Amino acid sequence: MKGDVIVEVRGVTKSYGGRAVLHGVDFDVLRGKTNVIIGPSGSGKSVMMRQLIRLEEPDGGQILFDGVDIAHAKGKALSALRRRFGMVFQHSALFDFMNVFDNVAFPLREHTKLSRAEIRDRVFHRLETLGIADAAYKMPPELSGGMQRRVAVARALVLETELVVYDEPTTGLDPLTTRTVDELILEAGERFGLTSVVISHDMASVFRIADTVTVLHFGHVIASTTPDRIMDEVTDEVREFILASGVSPTSVMRGRASSRDEGP
Repeated sequence: MKGDVIVEVRGVTKSYGGRAVLHGVDFDVLRGKTNVIIGPSGSGKSVMMRQLIRLEEPDGGQILFDGVDIAHAKGKALSALRRRFGMVFQHSALFDFMNVFDNVAFPLREHTKLSRAEIRDRVFHRLETLGIADAAYKMPPELSGGMQRRVAVARALVLETELVVYDEPTTGLDPLTTRTVDELILEAGERFGLTSVVISHDMASVFRIADTVTVLHFGHVIASTTPDRIMDEVTDEVREFILASGVSPTSVMRGRASSRDEGP
């Protein structure tokens, strides 16, 4: 399995004001797969995400990205590693004062020396691939929630990243749009050969898209396994948390298998 792992999280700890939030967290992120992190509120999901993409530096432990420890990287080394990550923030976090084209072009203007023509070609290639080229000159408030998520994914991919982290990507969306976003995550992963890490509390979404599920509970990893095995490996308390969502993991997994068997 070693060759299938793109990120190894080993013994990561993080405290704020003397209060420990992450307690020696260990899990693997599988290359080219959809890796989902779940857990109750206050479990440390968002804190782990910030360490993973190095928005913050962990207090201890290692985060090995293809064998390189990014946990304590500095300067140019950190900048080079960060360019291999993309981020889709909760509620998309688009700039309302910029049109779609400029939102997607922003990382290229900030982090590359590409010419205007090269930026235009790169942006339109991403927009066309994701089916939103017609919205290039619209403003974010003119777009539906699902379309805004597509723009956010295009922006995350425009630097030709290898791994994309999605922070609660279905928060605030209706069930139909949620399913559209789930399909977008899978589509982007398959089309661009991406590794996806999804932070989520939406259990229906989790069991629809996950190849692996890592469960955080009060800063500890309770289980990290495939979705079909998760209910057998978690504690009673976490099992209750999953079932309290009203979602039957077995039913969702069965529906997922059927839809994949049917194909496009």
